[in-house]
Amino acid sequence: MTKRFRIGDHVRWNSEAGHVSGKIIKVHTADFDYKGHTHRASKDDPQYEIKSDKTDHVAAHKGGALERIDG
Repeated sequence: MTKRFRIGDHVRWNSEAGHVSGKIIKVHTADFDYKGHTHRASKDDPQYEIKSDKTDHVAAHKGGALERIDG
């Protein structure tokens, strides 16, 4: 089953620089263009935009790459 998250959830994911944490700012349930690439998303397999806690960087990931954290 796909992990589900909502706007405002605090999550962590693994990046090239190690673990990063941030808050979900948008949920995509249809394909969308982001940073010059088409990202595949659907109601059954959404993608999430997450704003990093430490920088203004925004990343897009599927639920399987994310882990909910407290706080």
